Amino acid sequence: MLQWTGEQVFAKTGKPLDSLQRSILEGTLQGKKYPEIAKNSNVSHHHVKKVGSKLWKLLSDVLQEDIKLTQSNVRSIILGKIELSNIYNSNNYVQIGNGKINVCGENNNSPAESRSPSSERDNSDKVDRERYHDLRDAPELNWSCDRPQALSTLKEWIIEKNTRLVTLLGLSGIGKTALAVRLVQLLQDNYDYIIWRSLENSPTWSDLQTNLMQFFSQQQATQFLSPLDYVRSHPCLIILDDVQQILQSRELAGEYQPGYEDYGTFFKQVTKFPHKSCLLLLSWEKPRDIATLEGVNRHCRSFQLQGLGASGREICKERELTDPDKWLELIHLYSGNPLWLNIVATMIIELFNGSVAQFLSCPTLCLGDLEPLLQKHSQRLSSSEKQVMFWLASQEVAVEISSPPETIPLSPDDFFTAVQSLRRRCLIDKVAANGRSGFTLQPVIKEYVKNQSWARSN
Repeated sequence: MLQWTGEQVFAKTGKPLDSLQRSILEGTLQGKKYPEIAKNSNVSHHHVKKVGSKLWKLLSDVLQEDIKLTQSNVRSIILGKIELSNIYNSNNYVQIGNGKINVCGENNNSPAESRSPSSERDNSDKVDRERYHDLRDAPELNWSCDRPQALSTLKEWIIEKNTRLVTLLGLSGIGKTALAVRLVQLLQDNYDYIIWRSLENSPTWSDLQTNLMQFFSQQQATQFLSPLDYVRSHPCLIILDDVQQILQSRELAGEYQPGYEDYGTFFKQVTKFPHKSCLLLLSWEKPRDIATLEGVNRHCRSFQLQGLGASGREICKERELTDPDKWLELIHLYSGNPLWLNIVATMIIELFNGSVAQFLSCPTLCLGDLEPLLQKHSQRLSSSEKQVMFWLASQEVAVEISSPPETIPLSPDDFFTAVQSLRRRCLIDKVAANGRSGFTLQPVIKEYVKNQSWARSN
């Protein structure tokens, strides 16, 4: 244990443990107290206590465990770390298929797959640790995900800048899930554990924690007490989809449903402690405490996914729409949202024989099957947000918000809070003009709001 710990310290800091540090660690592993260690080392008790305090802080950083608060358990902590290290260096491998995980060792190989000792030595550098992936909740990609810039940015945040919690935001259909699937494919070799879970059915934190623990604990001999312990002990990538389902409706954005506050506690803990794991959240709206964390913790960031832009022409091409010179106009009207474009493409094919020009000649923007999707977003709005949405829908161009409009019966504080909440729901866009910021609605959302009874009543 002493040798292994010294090797970890040297690998992390480039410096070996000095003689007194080794004596303190060795004595502690043997159950000795500071006075006895001081006597055996011919130094004062005060000096041992001072050096010991710095040693536990050093080992806490190196081993990613708070050893200062569990000094009496340092032996079990180091033994656990050594056991994990031995698991990393085993020759087992993982087969993943049909949503199931099979952990296969050497004895599970068929005769044709058996390897000689020499071939195992040749492959030891390639297969140096086990990896376990459970992506049964990850949907299948049904359209090409051409988001190279977004992928590059997220990879930089997660791998190079060690961002521990990333929130991927955007309206339904914008492509968050598809982008996350591509990101997992890109990053899978960087993590020992990857697990994808959907919160569509609003599981409590207790239920999700049990599910995560079942996944983690069946893969290794050392058992920890919480998902956070595994996150801190192994490189893990955890994806939680549909996070908006654990947030309240008809309130300002980002408030947890009653009884779901423990999710927020877990999110905070993930950003607080040092580790090489990442928690990726996919949501229509940003949890309020995450917005607060971003202001004080550089390991917590949010990325709002925008529309496809010109690459949306691939959808028009795939759906065999005509009038290619009109495709960009169609993409702009539907904000480059992949799902919206596919839905409206179906309408164009069924009603206009695939002619985009004929469809665009209609006097009003057609929503059709988009209405039920937009209704799910509007049902989450608070009263003050609806008032701001109706006001923005009546504006022809982006407007500044230096002061509340007289037509909205809200105090300045309530008005600005509602605007901020709508931004966190990705329902209003901020645009820059002449060095100032203006706010507006996407064409589809503006048309939807104008047609709603709750908007007309305002």
